[in-house]
Amino acid sequence: MRIIALGRKNYLFAGSDAGGERAAAIYTLIQTAKLNGINPEIYLRDTLARIADGHTINRIDELMPWKMSQDATSAK
Repeated sequence: MRIIALGRKNYLFAGSDAGGERAAAIYTLIQTAKLNGINPEIYLRDTLARIADGHTINRIDELMPWKMSQDATSAK
């Protein structure tokens, strides 16, 4: 939660409400990945690669951090 307190001033300069909402979504994904014991950078790289490869919107639940965590655990 420290990152939220440190970034509070930066949120004023998000550019618009939509920019602030996008920043909030990214912060949420990063924190959720951390809570699930996943490196956020690796999670975001993998997720963006899957989207670029044509991942369909009706399978969006497969991209959530807790799902990736389950996949990694079951692969061991």
